[in-house]
Amino acid sequence: MPRATSRQPPADAEPRVRRGYFECRFGQLHVHNAIPPGGGFEEGTALICLAGTPGSGRVFRPLLGLIGRDRSVYAPDLPGCGESDAPPHAVSAADYAAAIGDFLDSVRLRVVDVLGQGAGAALATELAVTRGEKIRRVVLVSVPLAAAPGAAPADDLAAAARQYPLRERLARITQPLLVLRPRDESWDAAAGVRSALPAARVVDLPEAGADLLEATPARVAEVVRGFLRA
Repeated sequence: MPRATSRQPPADAEPRVRRGYFECRFGQLHVHNAIPPGGGFEEGTALICLAGTPGSGRVFRPLLGLIGRDRSVYAPDLPGCGESDAPPHAVSAADYAAAIGDFLDSVRLRVVDVLGQGAGAALATELAVTRGEKIRRVVLVSVPLAAAPGAAPADDLAAAARQYPLRERLARITQPLLVLRPRDESWDAAAGVRSALPAARVVDLPEAGADLLEATPARVAEVVRGFLRA
């Protein structure tokens, strides 16, 4: 009888990009995700991507096929956003983060990396502080350390992030931290991460703007994958 051999995916194989529903304290959480074509023991730590306003994980779709080549990537629609069920009332950033914690528990991910963009940076920070045993590394994009003068929150997520003491909570992060700083409305404020957490690695991307994830996904994937492998 011929010996069984393991089948390796082609070198140019693309990850499987899917969607699914998972349970959290506010009902069902709709999640975009990418699974490496090979999987197995060589797969890297899974990455959780948390979007800013309007809170849909769809914003990360350009990245899923790039970062998902060597690790599973999950990009949930935050509660009340996209196709996820809404909380019964306005909730805090900590509550949004707790719902993501429910998701981590439901899929039994013991250790993950987390990426938060815009308002999602507050949720990623809260997870890093409160679920430190699960969070290995943290990536923040467009960190909203200060609200634009006179700007009104666009939705419940934006309001929750605006009320969150991000600068104080950042100082409590103990995991390795990468900050991507495109030239958008948070360009000046995000520079404050260096003073809040001097050990953070800050990468300035002055050539990119608010459409960073859509316009230059390959550049973002390159920097993020390098940080997660370090």
